Amino acid sequence: MRTAYSVETVRAAERELMARLPEGALMQRAAAGLAAACADLLGRVYGRRVVLLVGSGDNGGDALYAGARLARRGAGVTAVLLAPERAHAAGLAALRRAGGRTVEITATADTDKTADTAKNGDTAETAETAETAETADTVKTFETAEHAIRNADLLLDGIVGIGGKGGLRPDAARLAAVADSARCAVVAVDLPSGVDADTGEVRGAAVRADLTVTFGTHKPGLLVDPAREYAGSVRLVDIGLDLPGRPVLEALQHVDVRRLLPVPSGESDKYRRGVVGIAAGSARYPGAAVLAVAGALRGGAGAVRYVGPAGDAVLARFPETLVSDRGPRQAGRVQAWVVGPGAGDDASAVAEVLASDVPVLVDADGLRLADRDAVRARTAPTLMTPHAGEAAALLGVPREEVEGARLASARELAARYDATVLLKGSTTLVADPGGGAVRVNPTGTAWLATAGSGDVLSGLAGSLLASGLGALDAGSTAAYLHGLAGRFAADGAPVGAHDVADAVPEAWRDVRDLAD
Repeated sequence: MRTAYSVETVRAAERELMARLPEGALMQRAAAGLAAACADLLGRVYGRRVVLLVGSGDNGGDALYAGARLARRGAGVTAVLLAPERAHAAGLAALRRAGGRTVEITATADTDKTADTAKNGDTAETAETAETAETADTVKTFETAEHAIRNADLLLDGIVGIGGKGGLRPDAARLAAVADSARCAVVAVDLPSGVDADTGEVRGAAVRADLTVTFGTHKPGLLVDPAREYAGSVRLVDIGLDLPGRPVLEALQHVDVRRLLPVPSGESDKYRRGVVGIAAGSARYPGAAVLAVAGALRGGAGAVRYVGPAGDAVLARFPETLVSDRGPRQAGRVQAWVVGPGAGDDASAVAEVLASDVPVLVDADGLRLADRDAVRARTAPTLMTPHAGEAAALLGVPREEVEGARLASARELAARYDATVLLKGSTTLVADPGGGAVRVNPTGTAWLATAGSGDVLSGLAGSLLASGLGALDAGSTAAYLHGLAGRFAADGAPVGAHDVADAVPEAWRDVRDLAD
């Protein structure tokens, strides 16, 4: 399982490790891994042009030491110092010894001297001359830095470390914009500068990387959008951190999903494997019922009961479905319910399902119709599966706020409803109301943004609930299989929701086979 820890936890682990190592050893470990990743990306180091964007502190030190290693292998390395007076001194010395050059985003010594003369109070004309000289020199310095970036083969972003908050400052933002428009590969040191390591939020200008080399552990911002899209590919370098306690985020891998998948035994029958009830669809949206049943039939439960007005459409496509028109309360025994997809304004079905004593998944229209107090009063698990717009309506905030702060939004919604929340989107998150590690789904494709895809996911997750998985495991396992099925079905081309449902068995087999 891939895990991500908070900045506070990482900092504490770094301090504990540094106390046991010779001075500078931890930074050298990080720089060695960073330089190796850059060399792999370049393919050939000798003769390549490398630019370092260097801020203050240890993040800049990592970049400088890595630049020194690349320079010793024959790369032409230029460090653009955004805070020259606070650049990591030992790292800067190492770069210069290796033959690297520097560009300082500041006034020259001559300009400083002129400015001091004006400050000491000669004339307004002298002050104006000093200001003009400083402005001209700064422009010249920026032009030198920008020229280096545009002609680089690789740019190393060491502006801000994992403790940074908010977007980049103007000077750094200007250079980041040049890097974004240049043709060079961009490698971020630990985290793209300008993104929030703990939340994944991006509040202002930020560096867009092709590769992020992170140290010790993943940071939450590398796994959660919108920050995740700034990180590019992520390479983890082990620097020996001992990370205690629970992580902030968990991302399932094939081996974890395989362990969770229900497998029938020789004594299993359709009832022992679990029965999932689907209360979905309406005269206006019968397809939602069909797609939810399609997902449920592929989710491991032994049988699917359908309740609602779309019974004929369901039976026409899936004759194995058990269909009832008497409402959820009288439909027969189930081990879990899915309610809401395409339900329109049928609040009665939602209320009946919420009053049951089995796990319940609430999706789509069901989210709007569900009474919050009824959800909070339930003793059996509840799994809510909103997209960003539905989550925003439930939280009473603009959709943009949810999309910009996905991690915080999922946690807040889980706390308000005392339910597990699967927040769908570019990064699908599953948050438990108990405040434990949030699951982030690593699979998927943008082609999954198609009508009915969420209905398939609901049926699949509901079936896993019926087979005995808890809400957190059912939601995260379903999201993983659904994302994998979407990749297989799309294969780089548009797909419909029914294609995704049909590809779930292939995804299931892929998990079981590759985990061997």
